Parts: sequence; structure tokens; C-alpha cells
Amino acid sequence: VSLAFAANKVPVVEHRSQSNPVLKQASKRYDDTIMSDDANKKAKTALAQAPDEEWPEAWLMCDDDKIDDQKKENRQDPNAKIDAAGMRKLGINYWKMDADAYTYPVKAVPWDPKDALDPRLAQLRDDRGYSYADIITIHPDHLPGFDAKIKAFFEEHIHDAEEIRYILDGSGFFDVRDTNDKWVRVHIKKGDLMTLPEGIYHRFTCDETDFIKAMRLFKGQPIWTPFNRPQEEHPSRKTYVTEFMEEKKTEG
Repeated sequence: VSLAFAANKVPVVEHRSQSNPVLKQASKRYDDTIMSDDANKKAKTALAQAPDEEWPEAWLMCDDDKIDDQKKENRQDPNAKIDAAGMRKLGINYWKMDADAYTYPVKAVPWDPKDALDPRLAQLRDDRGYSYADIITIHPDHLPGFDAKIKAFFEEHIHDAEEIRYILDGSGFFDVRDTNDKWVRVHIKKGDLMTLPEGIYHRFTCDETDFIKAMRLFKGQPIWTPFNRPQEEHPSRKTYVTEFMEEKKTEG
């Protein structure tokens, strides 16, 4: 099930803190970062990904039959942490953005990425070729049929293109399958910009706050079609297996 919503008028984004010295210093720190590892090269952008310590928290989940509420953390006992290197091995890219420096509408479908005033977002847009964007808010007050849709988003699926999410506010969970077919839960929060590779099995849910506001970016015409598991013969799944799973087996 895709996160697709009806069209809405596109408001103008306002910049709030261009003169803020703290934000300027943070921006300069990122601008001065030199792309120096394979992850940035594969991401095809000069904008360096966040250092390991800034990546979102992630962990191995307990088995599905032990989950009584998908919105809870559902960690293993003891907790099995997944670090940034572990997430990169699955094909995840991650940038830490300054979501407090700019305001965005509650909903804008579409939202023209050319309107981005954030220079780091604009660079990422241009480097990676994102030509479409929209903004959605997942909350009972903004999403009709909220409970049913949240359950539907939790169906395991793949896409035939990468999935890009910039979290403008709130928080939630993306679950992705690792190379052992175990669920890795990634807790995404405000300021996180993360991409999932084409063909990876994944699912999404709100956390217990029941609130997340996200920008979705896309290369070309957006197609939000989910392909529910099993999809082992799907070309996108085969590409993912070849690039990330067979490669890891060879390394092992």
C-alpha cells in the first residue's frame, strides 16, 4: 500500500533562521566535509552522509508472533543494536538535515522540489536527480481512515525504485529485512533523510506518538506501487539480492 493522497495547493516555504550563527556553523561543518568513503560515492552526491554517530537508532526486532502492538519498539531481549555500518550494508543512505531552519506545509501533493530554500536539500535534489516531491502528515487529524491505513502500511513489500523520506517532524519506524531475513527496526525522527534501495523488503508504521510529517522525493514521475511479499522473481528484488545479499555472502 502506498502513502498516496489527494492533490493540494502548494504553499510557499519560509526560511526562519538564515542569520542564526549556530545553524550557520552547522551548515559550514557539513559543507566542509569531503566525500571520503564508498557510501558517499555510491550515493552519487557530493553532500557527505552523516557521520556514524548521527545515524538513527536501529535494532533487531523480536519475532513477529511476539508483537502485540506494531507501534512499540519491539526489541529483542537483550537488545541487539544495529550500527550505521550495518545499515549501510543493507543499502541504506542517510543524511542529517536541519528541519528546524525551514517551515513546510502540513500537506502539499505535489510540492515542487525546485522550491527548496535549504541549500543542502537543493544540492541533494540536484545531485541525485529528484524532480518530484510531496509532503504528507500521518496523524488521526490529517489522514482519514488512519487506523486502517497504518495497518496497511505495515504489510511487507518492495518497490521498483528507491524510497526517499525526509522527516520534517514527528517520528516513526521503518523496518527492513537484513541479509538473514530478520527485521531491523530503524527509528526515524525529525531531521532524518533516509533512502531505502530498490527491491529491499520493508514496511512502515507510526510509533506510539501517532504523528509523522514527511517529504517524499522521487526521480521522474512518481509511482508508489507496492509489491507485497513474495517477490523473489521481481526484477527489482533480483537486483537487490545481487547487489547486497550475494555480495555479502561472498565477503563472508
